[in-house]
Amino acid sequence: MPHARHLLAIEGMHPPQITELLDVAEAYALLNRSGNAPRDLLRGKTLINLFFEDSTRTRTSFELAGKRIGADVINMAVSASSVSKGETLLDTAATLNAMQCDLLVVRHGQSGAPALLAQKVDASVINAGDGTHEHPTQALLDALTIRRRKGRLEGLIVAICGDIAHSRVARSNILLLSTLGARVRLIGPPTLIPAEIEQLGVTVFHSMEQGLPGTDIVMMLRLQRERMVSGLVPSAREFFRRYGLDHARLALAKPDALVMHPGPMNRGVEIDSAVADDPERSLIREQVEMGVAVRMAVLDLLSRGHSRNV
Repeated sequence: MPHARHLLAIEGMHPPQITELLDVAEAYALLNRSGNAPRDLLRGKTLINLFFEDSTRTRTSFELAGKRIGADVINMAVSASSVSKGETLLDTAATLNAMQCDLLVVRHGQSGAPALLAQKVDASVINAGDGTHEHPTQALLDALTIRRRKGRLEGLIVAICGDIAHSRVARSNILLLSTLGARVRLIGPPTLIPAEIEQLGVTVFHSMEQGLPGTDIVMMLRLQRERMVSGLVPSAREFFRRYGLDHARLALAKPDALVMHPGPMNRGVEIDSAVADDPERSLIREQVEMGVAVRMAVLDLLSRGHSRNV
């Protein structure tokens, strides 16, 4: 596998690369549970979390992953400081180069910002979500979670439900799941399904009743409040009535279908609490656990120059 320095997207990754990364993450998941993570693996390496958008979950997950394998971790809340002073992304890149960090985790509201930084900094750059483009580590942790419970991804039917149009999580998952041989269905109102999305090989449904039968995994997406304000959906109550996941709707899927959500959840909007907290059907807590393992694997492989530049 070609050596590389960055993880910017799922698009362009090949099945062996993804599988290798998931295998390393699987090993870290086991090490984490046993308390035997290699705490000096990245000793002397510096990891900077550069978040232009707030995200407590993802930032904390990367912070924990870095610390578990021995990196020095620094969190930079740039949204509150340099950007408000008019500092450009390229100014930030110059500052980071002067700091001589080794690993840079970037979340930004503009699609392509992490890729631009990757051209300007010496550090390995990891995309932690950029605009509506991609969120590669989320798709990787979702894939690992599914593989651990189902034993495979190939041949599974995965329904991704809700606000597809604005979701970088959905895009990364569509690309990764399709690459590894799963069949992806998208379910949502026409206002929240992108035009021409079927070119990615997915099947689109506009009702849960049509889209859920036969599915192995039901992945709900967070509905952001601004979608209701902008009129893309009528109201939270109406959205739940038509597209929310409760046990009655889950019963339309396969009897052993499992439920996922990237978080944070809007309970009673896209998912019912009884489903979200169902110990038999919900993988949501396991997703959080696998997120740390996947990010440890990414930091490990990139620090070795052993993951492909995508």
